[in-house]
Amino acid sequence: MQISAAGTVVEELVQAASASPSGRAGRTVHGGSGRILGQTLIALNRGASLEDNPNPAETTFLVIRGRVRLSANGESTTGVPFDLIAVPDVGDYDLEVLEDAVVLITVARLSD
Repeated sequence: MQISAAGTVVEELVQAASASPSGRAGRTVHGGSGRILGQTLIALNRGASLEDNPNPAETTFLVIRGRVRLSANGESTTGVPFDLIAVPDVGDYDLEVLEDAVVLITVARLSD
């Protein structure tokens, strides 16, 4: 799947997020159930958040558009387009959307 900051998939997700009561929309672009590596493209409206998310193993956010703040373990990091934010190795993290955003979340799950 081809992903670009102005690509069709991104635009579709931005429109879906705008229409969603939760202010977000996502699409798996790689992996899925039963796979170790998973990648999901997520569009989020300003003010939306991903709260109390468990960090199963290793997780990163690549900011495609907008501005977000990742908070974990009492510390926060702000990301803008093309920033890669690694989630610290902690139990839970929150992602706050400061400006309408599109992020690519990559999660490596522990194998059984």
